[in-house]
Amino acid sequence: MKESQKQVDLCVIGGGLAGTCAAIAAARNGIRVALVQDRSVLGGNASSEIKMHVVGADVHGTRPGAREAGIIEELRLEDAYRNPQRCYSLWDLLLYEKVMAEPNIELLLDTDCVGCEKDKDRIVSANCHRQSTEETIRIEARFFADCSGDGRLAAEAGADYTIGRESKAEYGEPLAQDIPDRFTLGSSILYTARDHGRPMPFHAPEWIRRFTKDDFYMRETKSYEYGMWWCEWGGHLDTIGDNPAIRHELLRCALGIWDYIKNSGEHPDSASWALDWVGALPGKRESRRFLGPHVLTQADLQAGEIFPDSVAYGGWPIDLHPPMGIDATTEAPCNHVWLEALYGIPARCLFSRNVDNLFFAGRNVSATHVAFASTRVMATCAVMGQAVGTMAAVATKKGFPSARDVLPCVKTVQQTLLRDDAFLPGLRNEDPLDLARTAAVSASSTAEGFPPERVIDGITRPTPSRFGTWADDGDHAWRSVTLPATLTLTWPQPVTLQEIHLTFDSGLERPLMLSMSDHYHRRQVNGGQPEIVSRYRILAGGHPLIEVVGNHRRKRVHRLPTPVSATQLHFEAIETHGAPEARLFEVRCYARPTTQETDDKVEA
Repeated sequence: MKESQKQVDLCVIGGGLAGTCAAIAAARNGIRVALVQDRSVLGGNASSEIKMHVVGADVHGTRPGAREAGIIEELRLEDAYRNPQRCYSLWDLLLYEKVMAEPNIELLLDTDCVGCEKDKDRIVSANCHRQSTEETIRIEARFFADCSGDGRLAAEAGADYTIGRESKAEYGEPLAQDIPDRFTLGSSILYTARDHGRPMPFHAPEWIRRFTKDDFYMRETKSYEYGMWWCEWGGHLDTIGDNPAIRHELLRCALGIWDYIKNSGEHPDSASWALDWVGALPGKRESRRFLGPHVLTQADLQAGEIFPDSVAYGGWPIDLHPPMGIDATTEAPCNHVWLEALYGIPARCLFSRNVDNLFFAGRNVSATHVAFASTRVMATCAVMGQAVGTMAAVATKKGFPSARDVLPCVKTVQQTLLRDDAFLPGLRNEDPLDLARTAAVSASSTAEGFPPERVIDGITRPTPSRFGTWADDGDHAWRSVTLPATLTLTWPQPVTLQEIHLTFDSGLERPLMLSMSDHYHRRQVNGGQPEIVSRYRILAGGHPLIEVVGNHRRKRVHRLPTPVSATQLHFEAIETHGAPEARLFEVRCYARPTTQETDDKVEA
């Protein structure tokens, strides 16, 4: 057995969307990262191994404008543009491509974290094993982030955690149990099917579950192409220790549901449909939840609490499921408690209260079972991951010994997240290095209600009043009347420019996700989003600096090879992906580089 050792600034355990976004955020902010994933692909429940679609605060587009931005939006837009055929293997490859493109990340696939070494209250190293190379790997780091879902590293490090459902009395939660227990949400196995246009019989194995119409009294079986999220089971067991038994029972259930659809006589229109994929890996919803200085509760969510140290946000309903899942035939498969406003997720929920240098993101963060029922969805996990990666980068650069030390400088974390296109309800750009904030803004044409100065108001999305976070609700974007159109920033004295940031409108009022559900797929734009400016130029003092053709991203960062001095900067929008006008949420200008990521490689 070979032995090797690595030294990095941040070691991320778990390559789901939380861990992937944490690693990318940290790397782009200039620190060295090891990303350890126990599977061959990234993405976790969103990967081709499970195929769960990514949902979040916009609740399938029913809360317009609340869709998450930042790294997860970058991934969604890229997938919509490059993968309209809905191939999950291409989504896997996109995540792989994004991670491999970061020189500061070392990716270790098919690698399990099996333990750690500690010095008092600090983790010194994560001990990993990769069977395919017959290798043990010791990863030393200043900080660690457990984004593994089950929390293997954090548990090995002795971090405080809880499992199960609290009582009403413990946190004063009306939605909690009268008596606490160790039940959790269960796991699911999904399948996909397609219509072959001719009779396609299904010969069921003998070992499947046999269902009747009464078993589905509270469950819908009319959709064939993608099913069924409510094929859930195992919350009454140990979702870690009993995972093999849960997997087998879920396979019995998934095939039993399909047998009922095909052979019960209740769905004659399914005659030409056949399975083309059945998941072999359960999509797990819940296991350990680790405890930070703050535990997010039902009251926090329902109040739309925006904490002073908010570094992420959520908005998915409190989505509680019966632990018995499909066996709870007289109960609805889920109980949604709608939240009136978005809520903040404080930094204090994303690091351990008793292990000094341990962050966490994903479904294992510091929340009660009731609050977790909202925070657990993958787009929310992704923005928590970006927050953790950013916090680790700030803490590393400042030489902090513990995760807790970022709290006094949380404003730096927040402003860095905003610069990197994350959204934080109630906060706006206050970056003193952003030269655009001191410019006068004008435009060649302006649609009524969308003045050009909005590109420097510090907010990069519409903010309808039901967000409950701003008094000055509005669109916060400039729109031209026609194309082409020019936006001009003017300074009273020459300024030095080297990095220019643009944030476009990417249709945040619509849902956007890779999904095998035809219902959800039909509701979104699959390709370049029509509002995004696809062709544009940037000029200073009349001299062309940058020209881009084929843009399909919301956030663009352009770094000039050498700084220029100018009193005016012009943005010329030439074409979009369909909209008849230019739409732009933000322009930022910096005298020197702010981030590791640029778009230099795609500039003409």
